[in-house]
Amino acid sequence: MINAHDITALVLAGGRGTRMGGVDKGLQTFNGTPLALHTLLRLQMQQGGLIGEVMINANRNLAAYEAFGAPVWPDSLPDYAGPLAGFMTGLERCETPFLMTVPCDTPLFPPDLAVRLADALGRENADIAMAAAREEDGQIRTQPVFCLLRADLLESLNDFIQRGGRKIDAWTAQHKTVVVRFDQPGDDPHAFFNANTLAELQHLASLAP
Repeated sequence: MINAHDITALVLAGGRGTRMGGVDKGLQTFNGTPLALHTLLRLQMQQGGLIGEVMINANRNLAAYEAFGAPVWPDSLPDYAGPLAGFMTGLERCETPFLMTVPCDTPLFPPDLAVRLADALGRENADIAMAAAREEDGQIRTQPVFCLLRADLLESLNDFIQRGGRKIDAWTAQHKTVVVRFDQPGDDPHAFFNANTLAELQHLASLAP
C-alpha cells in the first residue's frame, strides 16, 4: 500500500541534448515555460496526493534549475552516464519509500501516472512499475524512463552500474517489474511522445490542450 507523500519524484534533465543540437533540453520552452519547470508543475498536480518531494537531476546550468524551487542534484557518475545515473542519484537522495522517475522532454505525461504505477506495484507486490504506451508506429512499447521504484533498490543499481551496466531494461529485468499500459479509453495517445528536436518540441506544444 502506497500512501500519501510516499513517493519522491525525480525529473531527469541530465542528458547532453545531442539530438537537439547540444542545448540543455530541460531549459527549452514549452508553451512559454521551461520544460523542466513544466514537468515539475505537472508532477505537483498528480492525482492522489502520492507525491511528496520533487527533485531535479541536472548536470549543467544548475543555478537555472535551482531557480525552479526544487533540489537539484548532478549525476554522481562522470561523463553523462545516461538515465540510470540519474536513477542512482535519485535513489541516493530519496528519503521516501518510493522514487518515481520522469524525463523532462515528455511534457504531456499523464496526470494519473503516479496513481496507476503505484496501484500496479502494490497489486503485484513488485519492485518496479514501468509505463508502456502505444507509439507513433502503433506498437505498444515500454517507456523505461517512466518508472516507480522501491527506494531500497539503490544497492542493486549501484552494483549493476559498477559492473558497467547502462541499460535501464537490463537492470529492471533483474527485479520483479510490472508493466502498466497507458492505452486505455480516455488516455491521451500523445502522452508519452517526447521531444528529441526543437521541431518535435514545437509539434508537442501544438498538441497540448
